[in-house]
Amino acid sequence: MSDDLLPGPSAARPSGRGGAATPPVTRSERWLARLAWLAALAAAWWFLSSSGPVRWLAGVLAVAAPALVIVVGVSRHVLWQTALVVGLALTSLAAARAATSLARPPVGMPERPAPAAGRPYLIMNPRSGGGKVGRFGLAERATDLGAEVALLDGPGQVDVAELARRAVAEGTDLLGVAGGDGTQALVAGVAAEHGLPFLVVSAGTRNHFAMDLGLDRDRPDLGLEALRDGVDVDLDLGLINGRTFVNNASFGAYAEVVQSPAYRDDKRGTTLQLLPDLLAGHQGPRLRVRIDGAPPIEGPTAVLISNNPYGSGDLAGLGHRPRIDTGVLGVVVVTVTSAAQAVSLLGGRRGRGLQLLTAHEVVVEADVPQIPVGVDGEALLLDTPVRCTVRPGALQVRLPRERPGTPVPRPPLDAALLRHQAFTFTGRP
Repeated sequence: MSDDLLPGPSAARPSGRGGAATPPVTRSERWLARLAWLAALAAAWWFLSSSGPVRWLAGVLAVAAPALVIVVGVSRHVLWQTALVVGLALTSLAAARAATSLARPPVGMPERPAPAAGRPYLIMNPRSGGGKVGRFGLAERATDLGAEVALLDGPGQVDVAELARRAVAEGTDLLGVAGGDGTQALVAGVAAEHGLPFLVVSAGTRNHFAMDLGLDRDRPDLGLEALRDGVDVDLDLGLINGRTFVNNASFGAYAEVVQSPAYRDDKRGTTLQLLPDLLAGHQGPRLRVRIDGAPPIEGPTAVLISNNPYGSGDLAGLGHRPRIDTGVLGVVVVTVTSAAQAVSLLGGRRGRGLQLLTAHEVVVEADVPQIPVGVDGEALLLDTPVRCTVRPGALQVRLPRERPGTPVPRPPLDAALLRHQAFTFTGRP
C-alpha cells in the first residue's frame, strides 16, 4: 500500500456516526461553558436576593445557562463524554456513601416497653394545624382510651404550663399535647420537671418534633395508640433563658423571618419573600456568639441552635435530627458579608459562610438589651445575653409501638475513613 494512502498523524478520527469526523471543542466553547455555569450561580444569588421581575428573570437565567451548555455539547457530539464523567462521579459518590454507611451504620434511640398510664391528661388546641383535633376526632378518641382532655377553646390566652402543673397536682401520671411545637415544648418542660412521661400528638401545622420521633404527621390519631400499646424513649431537652425548647432557637436574620405574621401559615414562602432584604444587609442587632467558652464568633448574620444536631447542613431547621439523645446542642452559624459567601451557602456543609458545631452551652450576646428569637417557631423577645443549654435524658416520651419511624440520614463523607477502608485488607484465616 502506498504511503500517500495512509492517514497522517493530524487527520481527524471518525466519530462513529456515518464516518463523519467530530470537530474538536474550541477554546472559546470551553470558556462559554465556564461562563454559563458562573452565570447560573450568579442567577441563583439574584433569585434569592431579589424580588419581583428580577427574581423570575434570574430563575429563567439559572435554567437557561446550563441548557446552553447542553445544546453546545449536543451540537459538537461531546455530550456523551460529559454524561459519562457525571455518571462516573455520581457512581463514585454513591459508593463512598454506601461504604461510610456500612462502616458506621445508623443507631436508633433505645426504647423500652411502657406501662399503661392510670390517669393520662392531654391538652388539645382545636385551632392548631387547621383544626386537626376536630377533623380526626382526637378528643373523643383520647377519652375512649381513658384520658382526661382539656380543650383550649376559650377566646383568651391560656397558660398551658400552669394547666399541666395543676393536672400534676391532681394526680395525673402522664401529660400529653395535641398541638404545635411551641405548646409541646412548654408542657414537655413540666413533664420533665415532675418525671412524668410525655405524649406527643402531631396536631400542629409542621410538627417537626413529631417528625423526628418517627410519628405519622398525616394521621395524628395514630399517636394516641401509645396510650394502650406504647414504648418509652429518653430524650434531651434544650433550655433558653430557663424556657424549654424541643426543636431549635434561631437568632439574627432567621429570627426576623419568624417574627413575620405570615410565617406560621407558610414558612418556606415567607422565608423566600424576606430573603432579599435580609441578604442585602442584615440591619438587626450585632450579635456575638460564645460556644463552650471558646473565643467568640463576631457579627454572624444568623444563628440556629438546636436540641441535638440536624442530620445535614440545614440552615433553617427544616430537616431531620437522626437522634435527640446525644446530650449536645447543634449550632449553625451563618455569616454573609459578600455575594460570594451567600452563593457558597448553596453548597450546604461546604459553604464558606457556614459553620456547623456542637456544644453544651451557647451564649448569644448583642449590643441591645433585648433581641428577637424564634423558639420552636414562636416569635419571642428575650433579654440578652441569651444562654442556651441542654438537659441530657431529661424527657421521657411515650410513643406508639407501631409508627413509620424516622428516615435514615445520609452520612457525611469521611475522607479519613474511606482511605482506611480502601487500604485495609481483611481475609479469612
